[in-house]
Amino acid sequence: MKFPEEVFSSQRFREQGAAVIELIANCMEDSISEKQNKVIEMTDPESAMREVQQWFNRCTVDDSKDVSKLFADIYQRTIRLHHPGYLGHQISPPLPDAALAALFSDFLNNGMGVFEMGIAGTAIERFVVKSLAKKMGFPESADGFLTSGGTLGNLTALLAARRAKAVGDVWESGVNRKTALLVSAQAHYCVDRSARVMGWGAEGVVKVPVKEDFTMDVEQLELTLQTARAEGLEVIAVVGSACSTATGTFDDLEGIGAFCQQHGLWFHVDGAHGAASVYSKQYADRVKGLHLADSVVMDFHKLLMTPALATAVLFKEEKWAAKNFAQKAEYLWDDANHVDDWHDLAKRTFECTKSMIALKVFTILAVHGERVFDENVTTLYRSASEFGGLLERAEDFELATLPQSNIVCFRFTPKGEHDLDLLNRKVREELLSTGEFYIVQTTLRGQVWLRTTIANPFTKISHFENLIDEIRRVGNGVFVD
Repeated sequence: MKFPEEVFSSQRFREQGAAVIELIANCMEDSISEKQNKVIEMTDPESAMREVQQWFNRCTVDDSKDVSKLFADIYQRTIRLHHPGYLGHQISPPLPDAALAALFSDFLNNGMGVFEMGIAGTAIERFVVKSLAKKMGFPESADGFLTSGGTLGNLTALLAARRAKAVGDVWESGVNRKTALLVSAQAHYCVDRSARVMGWGAEGVVKVPVKEDFTMDVEQLELTLQTARAEGLEVIAVVGSACSTATGTFDDLEGIGAFCQQHGLWFHVDGAHGAASVYSKQYADRVKGLHLADSVVMDFHKLLMTPALATAVLFKEEKWAAKNFAQKAEYLWDDANHVDDWHDLAKRTFECTKSMIALKVFTILAVHGERVFDENVTTLYRSASEFGGLLERAEDFELATLPQSNIVCFRFTPKGEHDLDLLNRKVREELLSTGEFYIVQTTLRGQVWLRTTIANPFTKISHFENLIDEIRRVGNGVFVD
């Protein structure tokens, strides 16, 4: 193949692109209609590696170099998020228009570290950030950016909290005190990871007890804070979950916000999953008090049909969006001290080179408007409520708590003496092997629970009924010789 003319051939791209789009459209059609009856074709890791080698070998000897054939092979080992039986992890089946935006962004490959490398993308990102801040009830001066996932987003926000509240200039001189934050015992593990990355160690995360519904017990905040201080910890922040990854339940953001104001603490909301509730007219009250936060993280790829990764990090005070990573890089900027330049994103984010993340979100908003976000969040929350109702009425199932979002935790509890943890593990393993449904599991108060995230708007009550029947069929056969 002649380089570079043939590998950059626009004609080949037209032909291959048309074939790939046709493949993707067929995959989506087959999944939504359930013509493809499996969500996942499970295999073991070593077999998957052998298949990858086979795909590679087959492609290298194929004179046509047809990438659509390669992608068709790969599709057989991927999870089909557009299938109504997809009830697994917290990630959306993407809108086709947003997927096209991702393709266009990858083609442009504008790095966006400095404005001149990402003129359109930088302005688009600011538009998305400002519109989201307004939606969350923040003042006009609020600011932020998009980054690569909720874990990095939470770390970035907590770095700002450290810089704002910790004693001394930790950015220049490092941490020289035992610093900590308060967080719900049900918070996502990335909060703990962030504290450890910042050098706070295990004691840097002080867990606040949760109530029966797995939300933070705000009444325990004062005692928890005073106990931590008595142990020599400098508590600088409280993290509220909106919502908990494990259970989908929302902490009392108003109560936490008032507590933080009373004690001069930074209030961060990990809204990676549930902050998208602001787009739903019916369910926006789930995040009542969100506007009190000093910082908020929200993933567009969890509830808002955006290809991963697309995470917003918002700050009530603009200066924390601007100064969090302030440092010199003369080869990028004439005057590195001008850290408040919103258009030079490498001054603001952990990443230097960054893709046009916001283009995917902007395309959805421009083509479909905020209404499509409202409809999706509302549909998914309603579906979870319907599923919860079915489980609540079933004598052989137990709900962990009534659904507050699109996450539902439950377990199969048939009559008789059973090891329920083992039973529910086995049920999930069997469902995974058959592949008609994809669900996950979690551990709550030392017990194993099945966990579903209703991410697909095509999942109907009939699918929930079929899932319940399948769990019964599988579960009743687990301990039969």
